[in-house]
Amino acid sequence: METVIALIKNPMVIEFIVTMVKIGFIFGLTIGFFAPMLAWVERKQSAVMQDRVGANRAGVFGFTVIGLLHSLADAIKLIFKEDFIPRGAERGLHTLAPALAVIPALVVFAVIPFGGQYTLWGLDVNLVIADLDVGLLYVFAISSLATYGVVIAGWSSNNNWSLLGGLRASAQMFSYEVTMGLTVIGLIMYYQSLSLVDIVAKQENFWHWGIIWHFPAFVLFLACAVAENKRVPFDAPEAESELVAGYFTEYSGMKFVMFWTAEFIEMVSISGMCVALFLGGHHIPFLTQKFLLTALGDIFGPDWGGVVVMLIGVGVFITKLVILLVLQMTIRWTMPRFRYDQIMKLGWKMILPLSLCWIFLVGVGILTGVMPTP
Repeated sequence: METVIALIKNPMVIEFIVTMVKIGFIFGLTIGFFAPMLAWVERKQSAVMQDRVGANRAGVFGFTVIGLLHSLADAIKLIFKEDFIPRGAERGLHTLAPALAVIPALVVFAVIPFGGQYTLWGLDVNLVIADLDVGLLYVFAISSLATYGVVIAGWSSNNNWSLLGGLRASAQMFSYEVTMGLTVIGLIMYYQSLSLVDIVAKQENFWHWGIIWHFPAFVLFLACAVAENKRVPFDAPEAESELVAGYFTEYSGMKFVMFWTAEFIEMVSISGMCVALFLGGHHIPFLTQKFLLTALGDIFGPDWGGVVVMLIGVGVFITKLVILLVLQMTIRWTMPRFRYDQIMKLGWKMILPLSLCWIFLVGVGILTGVMPTP
């Protein structure tokens, strides 16, 4: 018994347990909650915007729960659906492609802080899975791997339309990776850090939030991120009217679900990045973490007060996440699909030059003192 207690008190064991809890929270938040909820929001929000009823049939004992059970019904249906691989397809790569699409979307969340840093019962808790000094570089490096998933899916399916969708997707994703990286250079200059934890910490003061001083960068970054995710109005790689379903035309069952889930998880990742870079992360406008710890510590005690502050911070982060998800859904059901040439022209001839101009303006602002750094 003493050996077990000593093992539990080992700092490495405690750190491992805390890390696994954080990983479980992120998996539960993205796959367990947001992925099925976004499937429901996609239907219901579009129905509201188009003056329709929307999903309302699936139910248990007559209870439809405003259509929420449709996501459960979809999951059950797709789990038992036949896993079809077309004749002439490259079986190994055809099976690997969905995993290459969904895993990067999840792994990106490792460096996105969903809360602050707290001391609870003598234990330092940092609400981020991996606090990397080069967090932003990590995000771009990992997110670029998703390109391989769609390219391999299109090529391995032995379908001309799938191949064309994969080619469109690869060109579009590579193009917007360049422009998306340039949109955050101004933020790196402003916050003097590549660590997302440091960037969020420097936004504790509301007047240092990224969106206050870098609103043009926020608009450009969000546009590039939506294009990277291949959502409307940038969904030319899927283009049902032209390519059936693009690179995942020949997928069914759980492999199709993985592509579908990857798209929704990428929406959450996009929103998480925007919250960390532009919206102050877990911070509440005009309320510092020190003030909350002092006020709530007087009521609940220092440790339980820290727990309450931590829960408030996570709640604030998720609230901002939801607002950005609704914004992305609104864009999806408001704008028509761009032609492929328009997508490429927007990225290379408009967003790229604007990003470079913004970098120059931020540099001038910092040097002249017009843009005070935190």
